[in-house]
Amino acid sequence: MKDFKEILWVLLRFLGIWLLLFLLYQWYLNQFSGNIDGFTKIISDQSAFLLNFTGYETVTKDFPSHETVQFYINGKVATRMVEGCNAVSVMIMFLAFVFAFYKGAKTFYFAFAGIVLLYILNLFRIYVLNMIVVDFPALTKPAHDYFFPAIIYGGVVVLWLIWINKFVITHEKNS
Repeated sequence: MKDFKEILWVLLRFLGIWLLLFLLYQWYLNQFSGNIDGFTKIISDQSAFLLNFTGYETVTKDFPSHETVQFYINGKVATRMVEGCNAVSVMIMFLAFVFAFYKGAKTFYFAFAGIVLLYILNLFRIYVLNMIVVDFPALTKPAHDYFFPAIIYGGVVVLWLIWINKFVITHEKNS
């Protein structure tokens, strides 16, 4: 019965943290109703920078009424980016899990490092997806719908496994 209570407590912490972060993020997004939120704008600008840096002449154009950023590569419409592409909701899920297994100050260090890694992974994801749209258009749908979600969610799962195996279980063995 003690194990059940511990599992239930972790689950409740996860749900509580996730709900709090989700509501804060929704409140943040509501500030941009009919416009493009700052996180989406930053990631689209950085992706465009990488594309330009590697020889893909890229310009972005904001469509606030649709809350979308359009990528134009080599003078042609390539992709459009919406709020869901910024991976903030994925980062919220990651943070809720890590903090559900809180282990002191190292929780904050790991959470910060994980967010940075997920951010970079997402930036890479958007960058490569735009390259695929331009260079291999037939692969666009499977890349967008399957391959790249697997990368970002796979990154979260790998980070969770590292957190549990290297920090949570190790901490409990040492206690």
